[in-house]
Amino acid sequence: MATYDFSGQSAIITGGAQGIGLAVAEHLARDGARVALWDRDEALAQESAAKFEGAVACGVDIADWDSVQAAMAKTTDALGPVSICVNSAGVAGSNAPVVDYDVAEFQQIVNINLMGTFHVNRAVAPGMREAGYGRIVNIASIAGKEGNPKASAYSASKAGVIGLTKSLGKELSDMDIAVNCVTPAAARTRIFDQMSQEHIDYMLSKIPRGRFLELGEAASMIAFLCSRENSFTTGAVFDLSGGRATY
Repeated sequence: MATYDFSGQSAIITGGAQGIGLAVAEHLARDGARVALWDRDEALAQESAAKFEGAVACGVDIADWDSVQAAMAKTTDALGPVSICVNSAGVAGSNAPVVDYDVAEFQQIVNINLMGTFHVNRAVAPGMREAGYGRIVNIASIAGKEGNPKASAYSASKAGVIGLTKSLGKELSDMDIAVNCVTPAAARTRIFDQMSQEHIDYMLSKIPRGRFLELGEAASMIAFLCSRENSFTTGAVFDLSGGRATY
């Protein structure tokens, strides 16, 4: 596993209590970063944060701008300016055709996955702009490129994350601030609990590698995108789909 020097840097990881977010936190902390784990499950965030020296745990609903602002204030009070942000929080929602999809649930998924990512980017970008340095990585999905059937809300929200990333990356491109996203295929995390077995089988059938993404594989790519070595690429989409992506 590659190593990077994150000493003296503070990092926010949303959805950091488990799954890809926790794997990223472990990688960044191992290489010297101070980490803040933001998660809707505050108890689990506190349990996970106990693994890291000086870590901060915040119970936060990223779909709520006031909640994000409160978590940002708590984080900067404890860790100082934030130079790294990884947005891993998200929900899959249920599986149904568009014509049958519950309107309220569709809105909720968009609020968390897209509006939540906007809220977090909106919260961290001013400090990075003031410092002239920062790294933001938004977790999108291969579904945002390909569009999974019976997962329209998830697919549409993740497509929005890709567009948001490209826009913000261009806006901050005149400084040493990199804003990129990754498009993972499915990994075995608690998000599977929200999906039907039929949909899980469908996702696996579309991955040429013939297996799901491992958490460490995702963390390795994301750690590079958070590093100073990633000094040129911004507003880009990095594939983690096991060969599924067609562009």
